[in-house]
Amino acid sequence: MPATPAPPPGGQPGRLPAPFLVPGGSSFTDFVGSHDPSLLPAGRPLPVGSLAPGLEPPHATTIVALTYPGGVVMAGDRRATAGSMIAHREIEKVFPADAHSCVGIAGTAGIAVEMVRLFQVELEHFEKIEGSVLSLDGKANRLSTMVRGNLGLALQGLAVVPLFAGYDLAGRRGRIFSYDVTGGRYEERGHHSVGSGSVFARGALKKLHRPTQGVDDAVATAVEALHDAADDDSATGGSDLVRGIYPVVAVVDEAGYRRVPEDALADVVRDLLDARTAGSREARRQPTGEVAP
Repeated sequence: MPATPAPPPGGQPGRLPAPFLVPGGSSFTDFVGSHDPSLLPAGRPLPVGSLAPGLEPPHATTIVALTYPGGVVMAGDRRATAGSMIAHREIEKVFPADAHSCVGIAGTAGIAVEMVRLFQVELEHFEKIEGSVLSLDGKANRLSTMVRGNLGLALQGLAVVPLFAGYDLAGRRGRIFSYDVTGGRYEERGHHSVGSGSVFARGALKKLHRPTQGVDDAVATAVEALHDAADDDSATGGSDLVRGIYPVVAVVDEAGYRRVPEDALADVVRDLLDARTAGSREARRQPTGEVAP
């Protein structure tokens, strides 16, 4: 006869373990941490020492975000790198956190994606338990706690630095939050960028961002900032017209999160490249030392 399966710890066969039957708080992460910390990304210990050559995990960069009068736009390039190699050309780095917020990832791609999935469940769990939606500040604080929990892995070179943005239903405006590896949370004014190409993207955003621009102009600004970053940062990928690869661009406004369709992005990218091509040709036609009128 087959052996009778052992009952789960603290319970009977066919029943949920005892921790699932004890009333708790609204944080799914806290529940998992108390039940089985090894299930959390930061709860898995790594061997001491550095990674072996050739085993570098894929890293994701670059993310930009900017506000406009009706909400916020977030965009991310599609390249992941492992050392000097291109690990993936179509990775997605911008995700919906819930109906009115989004999160972009920079850093160790695998851990970052797992953190985003946990964050999504965290927000959904809170809404089901409490019967209400967490405020935008509350969402930003929850993500800060998760980033802080990853500090041990970050010190071993597996850092995750997200960028969080959303539409504040109470304040009726878009807001952007950045983080450091210790979980420090900072609200950004107008625009921000994270990742290896962020220095170049921020320079572009300073010149291109207009607080009064509409959503279409904001999308075009985000795409152009990513292209400027790709010009100077090898880990940031530009648009690939041959393969049909374009940045992931999301808009969050009062109506909620929505992803900009790729056919619309293709038009934005072509307009940008056409304008730059025309400007380059015009510059080459000017005699040396003369300035165009």
